[in-house]
Amino acid sequence: MDASTTPHSLSARYQAVRAHSLALAAPLSAEDAAAQSMPDASPAKWHLAHTTWFFETFLLEAHEAGFAPFHPAFRVLFNSYYNGVGAKHPRPQRGLLTRPGLGEVLAYRAHVDAHMAHLLSRAEEGSALGVLVELGLQHEQQHQELLLTDVLHLFSCNPLAPAYRAAVREPGNAAAPPLAWWEHPGGLVQIGHAGAGFAFDNELPRHAVHLAPHALADRLVSNAEFAAFLADGGYQRPELWLAEGWDWRTTQGITQPMYWRSAPTGGWNVFGLDGEQPLRPQAPVSQLSYFEADAYARWAGARLPTEAEWERAAVDTAAAAHDPGGGAPGLFGEVWQWTQSSYAPYPGFRTAPGAVGEYNGKFMVNQYVLRGSSCATPPGHARASYRNFFPATARWQFSGLRLARDL
Repeated sequence: MDASTTPHSLSARYQAVRAHSLALAAPLSAEDAAAQSMPDASPAKWHLAHTTWFFETFLLEAHEAGFAPFHPAFRVLFNSYYNGVGAKHPRPQRGLLTRPGLGEVLAYRAHVDAHMAHLLSRAEEGSALGVLVELGLQHEQQHQELLLTDVLHLFSCNPLAPAYRAAVREPGNAAAPPLAWWEHPGGLVQIGHAGAGFAFDNELPRHAVHLAPHALADRLVSNAEFAAFLADGGYQRPELWLAEGWDWRTTQGITQPMYWRSAPTGGWNVFGLDGEQPLRPQAPVSQLSYFEADAYARWAGARLPTEAEWERAAVDTAAAAHDPGGGAPGLFGEVWQWTQSSYAPYPGFRTAPGAVGEYNGKFMVNQYVLRGSSCATPPGHARASYRNFFPATARWQFSGLRLARDL
């Protein structure tokens, strides 16, 4: 993990990231912020506290002279999965934490921020302290997206169908452009983080991968295309599904994407952060599990890309556009894209010592990699080598798909 910021810029970045979390929580009532809609989700109040806990536990406790915790019990209440730190409050019971209240959690944030200000004044560029601060900020940005996806799931459970934000005026319902393909001849390519700038440990080390000749779709699968899959009985055809996926679908009674709802006048509405709105045919389909994405790809006569194929497409199209941070439309900023790659360590991967080493490595089993970023990903948090990951049944994230095929 690299740090390339001075104390001044790191302090400014710290303030900006922390302020963005508060801005995301601002539309919520205290009741909204305390509720937990399912075991996989967390209350917004918990996200605000846990990201603060990270800075208190891994930075202030280790580096501040005369450190004293804001509240001793918070060490357990807001520990997520760091066994090396100690005991944890059970994840499915986070919604039972009516105390501390939202006001006390906000006071906790302000307290830690004040103490971090002194620490940041001596966090030198490239130092171990600077690297750890940057990890905490990247961690908070991950939770900013989770806060939104968890609030969306919470509001979807409410019969009032509340909106988190006002509806955004969208362009008309023109169909998505015809599908075209980016062809790659195959061969030996390099993937993984390269150069300066931050990277999570799971993006390293950079290494060679052999690709067979293949092609990736030049855009994401649209709502209209996924609606055709539904109309063709896609959720009732076991031959399209992996065996485990079919068992999951039938056991859970899943017949459509998570937030699609039958419209009173026919067709579909979609519940989103702006409440329930008519389905936009040209928009990327979202809130899909790996199993749903895989079944659609098989129905379409294609497959999901590997993460190496996706990364090379992102790097190559960015180079063609002379934009190292960009690339073709839809690779970033709309939906995370499922790949067929299991989440596993890269060759030569090593976990960092101590509790911070628990960040990624211990989750490298029974999960699949998603690439890109979504409409809920904070600005500046995406890059071509970024590896998101979730279990195959996860469907409350902004997750969709891009097709691939062999040549």
